[in-house]
Amino acid sequence: MANWALITVISLVLAPVLRLAVIVLGGRRNRKKVVGFFHPYTNDGGGGERVLWCAVKAIQDERPDLNCVIYTGDHDATPQTLNARAFDRFGVKLLHHPQVVHLYKRKWIEETTYPRFTMIGQSFGSIYLSWEALSKFTPLYYLDTSGYAFTYPVARIFGCKVMCYTHYPTISLDMLSRVHSRASMYNNDALIAKSALLSWCKVIYYTIFSWMYGFVGSCSHLAMVNSSWTQSHIEKLWGISSRTRRVYPPCDTSGLQVLPLERAMDPPKIISVAQFRPEKAHPLQLEALAVAIKKLEPGLPRPKLQLVGSCRNEADEKRLQNLKDLAKKLNVENDVEFHKNVMYSDLVRLLGGAVAGIHTMIDEHFGICIVEYMAAGAIPIANRSAGPKMDIVLPQDGKQTGFLAQDVQEYASAIIEIVKMSSSERLEMAAAARRRASLFSEQRFYDDFKAAVGPILFHK
Repeated sequence: MANWALITVISLVLAPVLRLAVIVLGGRRNRKKVVGFFHPYTNDGGGGERVLWCAVKAIQDERPDLNCVIYTGDHDATPQTLNARAFDRFGVKLLHHPQVVHLYKRKWIEETTYPRFTMIGQSFGSIYLSWEALSKFTPLYYLDTSGYAFTYPVARIFGCKVMCYTHYPTISLDMLSRVHSRASMYNNDALIAKSALLSWCKVIYYTIFSWMYGFVGSCSHLAMVNSSWTQSHIEKLWGISSRTRRVYPPCDTSGLQVLPLERAMDPPKIISVAQFRPEKAHPLQLEALAVAIKKLEPGLPRPKLQLVGSCRNEADEKRLQNLKDLAKKLNVENDVEFHKNVMYSDLVRLLGGAVAGIHTMIDEHFGICIVEYMAAGAIPIANRSAGPKMDIVLPQDGKQTGFLAQDVQEYASAIIEIVKMSSSERLEMAAAARRRASLFSEQRFYDDFKAAVGPILFHK
């Protein structure tokens, strides 16, 4: 409760204090002609981090005179280690090292700091964290690549031109709908879903938060979004359609498309690439594997699931251990491999050996890993919602490019279908998927990103 009380006080009084402080300290006069990237977790290893490094590279390519500063809460990060990380983990070669500003208040955006009211607690905590960031170094251009919209008014107060790359809305109309319908999910506790009163209270909470989110989001001079689904929600919530641009995230399609489509089927390997976070729904993958194995016809090869992901913190480490325990409980521990924090070269090797790729997050805003499956020649099995449904797993040249599923049985059926395919059928679908993936190349990201930020960033 102490944390909640403190963050509430901060939210009520910080904005006017910030405005006064900036005027007194001359923050507007001391802005550096630099692009400041607000990305507190530079070790998350996910698609968001790939966007960060590709965005830095795009700016370095277009405007070598503009330095890039990374605001990070990773205290061991240095210009040299971040430069090496961009290449080792994502294959992105920066032209020169980025500058680093270390943040020491990151605990205020940690989910563990807010056992209840996590969403609004983290959002208000980001206000405090951005105050630390901008007080230490005030850039002319502020670019949030992590989705902390509540920092935008703070950056505006400091006189920055505010841009953002939004991977998914902090709150969506779908989330409101699920609370209305009392559906239990990772972000809607079963206890609340079962109670009409608690659900009603949460609807009010979400409604108020969505209004606040709309206000702070509208403070952005430019909002880049990563998919049709995200664009639809952001335009409705923020009301700045004229300043919203869809920029599909960078996917390593060219590097992966050189992998041969022929794959070993003894055993058929199914890869899963996702951070070990609750919304990624890894338990569903293990359950689907167990069901598929039980239903396999005699003589068919037994599939092996390879879970590849990164752990940001102790909570993620615990989730990973829980998955290992679940695999044992389901009697599939010998059919599952766990790969944590792998290097990019190892990820490519694993993708090159997979016949399929599975992804189970509901309302996945886009799904970089799904495109990577397709580019690498692994047939995707993704959730029938949001980005995979609207943008990615669509027919190409009249050919099916993968499978969409919603529950354990549908995922299990898709696994069995792929295992049963003849070599020619699998190759035909994999080839169509690879052609589809070429629409989301890293080069397309560079072109679309530069076009979006150009009017703000590249005019001299």
